[in-house]
Amino acid sequence: MSDRILGKLGSGLIDAETPLLRADDLGVLRGDAVFETVRLHQGTLHSLEAHLQRLAASAAALDLPEPDLPAWRELADQVAQAWGDSGEAAVRLVLSRGVDDGTDGPTGFALAAPVPETTLRQRREGVRVVTLSRGVSSTSYVDAPWLLGGVKSTSYAVNMAALRYAHAHDAEDAIFVGTDGLVLEAPTATVVWAIGETLCAAPPSIGILDGITVQTVFENAAEHGFRTAIAKSTVDDLHTANGVWLVSSVRGAVAVTAIDGKERGDGDLTERVQAAAGL
Repeated sequence: MSDRILGKLGSGLIDAETPLLRADDLGVLRGDAVFETVRLHQGTLHSLEAHLQRLAASAAALDLPEPDLPAWRELADQVAQAWGDSGEAAVRLVLSRGVDDGTDGPTGFALAAPVPETTLRQRREGVRVVTLSRGVSSTSYVDAPWLLGGVKSTSYAVNMAALRYAHAHDAEDAIFVGTDGLVLEAPTATVVWAIGETLCAAPPSIGILDGITVQTVFENAAEHGFRTAIAKSTVDDLHTANGVWLVSSVRGAVAVTAIDGKERGDGDLTERVQAAAGL
């Protein structure tokens, strides 16, 4: 299996060991960059167009130059073709502001790497989660758009700190909760839950990422016997739901097997939810 495939915007494929970012790149110094992660399986970049549109929306929110989407599309395709049949991969598309000296434009690259075994195991076995306060309410992002709610930037230090906290407390992931008690999202996923056989997700208007894989699940839901609803929820609602899943592009749909130490089942729905996610 290929270890990694790297492509640079404007240059095409390059050696994956090639130094790419300057030490003073603002994406490194300040997290002033946006990204998308696309699942590559059997030669197909799943939902690439939706990811490119969201990349453009995130760039606009950070006042980055408008991405040249045809160039990004070509770069992603080059990386996918070079990956070939080397197994399932995650392709990360990254657009950084670059160096703040007026000489260079933004830096863009695409990196393909194998889907980690941890991810594959979570699909099979599910994850235990803890609920953590995000320190803001569900209306904070509307009232303060500079908080970049729903923007996929590389400023993930808080998200990674939440995952480390979860790992230290007998869990593998976390679900953020607003100070008003409403469920927001996971550090790297959207939360979906089932009431009977109705799949529910929170509205992006509360400041969460508009999940592309959730859109896929909802589009395919009827085919797999589900209804769908956009709704707000509390942690108590998750405890009483028939099933809860963390949904993201590479993991697909991962069943939540415990919340804050309280074990829970999936209502025998996970296989169907994963099928709706395209797994």
